[in-house]
Amino acid sequence: MKTKSAGSPLRIGMIGLGLRANLLDPAHRPDKGSVINALCDIDEGLLGHYRQRFPNATWSSDYRSLLADPNVDAVIVATPDYTHEEIVVAALEAGKATFSEKPLAISIEGCDHILETAVRTGTRLYVGHNMRHFSMVAKMKSLIDEGAVGEVKAVWCRHFVGHGGDFYFKDWHAQREHVNSLLLQKGAHDIDVIHWLAGGVSRVVQGFGRLAVYGDVTDRHDGEKHGDWFAPDTHWPPLAQRGLHPDIDIEDLSMIQMVLDNKVLTSYSECHFTPDYWRNYTVIGTEGRIENFGDVEGVIKLWNRRHGYSADGDKSFRFRASAGGHGGADERLMQEFVRYARDGGATQTSPVGAREAVAAGCAGARSLRNGGVPVHVAPPSTAITDYFAGTTV
Repeated sequence: MKTKSAGSPLRIGMIGLGLRANLLDPAHRPDKGSVINALCDIDEGLLGHYRQRFPNATWSSDYRSLLADPNVDAVIVATPDYTHEEIVVAALEAGKATFSEKPLAISIEGCDHILETAVRTGTRLYVGHNMRHFSMVAKMKSLIDEGAVGEVKAVWCRHFVGHGGDFYFKDWHAQREHVNSLLLQKGAHDIDVIHWLAGGVSRVVQGFGRLAVYGDVTDRHDGEKHGDWFAPDTHWPPLAQRGLHPDIDIEDLSMIQMVLDNKVLTSYSECHFTPDYWRNYTVIGTEGRIENFGDVEGVIKLWNRRHGYSADGDKSFRFRASAGGHGGADERLMQEFVRYARDGGATQTSPVGAREAVAAGCAGARSLRNGGVPVHVAPPSTAITDYFAGTTV
């Protein structure tokens, strides 16, 4: 692809103006060399709202028109999960540096199709795994790399999705044909972090899960969300939810175990009807363990001496949120994408890592829907791994 000259801003188009439209602000930084100059969504109401905020941007309800615009250098694809493969492939074919929201696709084959297109076209591909830019995750990674727990042998994550009933069981997220499994929607982040902290990727996955609660909610909508679709004070306990999708066939409780290619054993559990919202990682090595309390802001505790249980740990490391979405992670993510789209170079996120997270989620969903039979995960082709080798810091 052509690189931008040093004095001109990177011109970015955004396709999909839903919840991740909060990426517009960190992407539109004229003083730092990037501008939003094109918008696309099939919802005319959303287009009208953001056209007022970005009056100099062109607009369209057809992503193909945006991709054909020679005044667009890079695109952010933030459409529903099941559309990623089609749109990201088209963007890469058009030669636009492409930011794909996670999950990269909802199947292993879809991910490989995207990666193969990036290899063939040589177009820059970036995946929005913003958790690699969380202060908490970055600190845990640095502690591991510094040898704080010795050689990593086990990693597990518990994700308490306190707003699951509001965000994932009232619209397209509630159907397998659109998400495959929430192990890809929510789990894509966590599985990618597990892999990153453990230094390996899943090759055998076993899972169990079911639709434990929301299938019993009888108040369903007729195609539109109710006005109070997100009402944490009234939609509790979970069976008091209202306006759920009329056809739900995904799990609200999932647990998977993974054997990585470096023999590290890992597990991931997500529950969508907890009262609280946060995720907890535990990393155990040959010389200690670390665990986070809070994910955007909180403390990481290290235990590295033999003794009875100590709630305080032997050492603790405070991490704090900074300004912007997800405790500042969205700003750091977008800064990296703009730099990469313009200049190339290594990134903290990884397209191959994004594929491996989806692959583990797909394998977990297949296993839990087939009585817990272990599923083996095939690696991507050597053409893909060779092409992307050395592109991640």
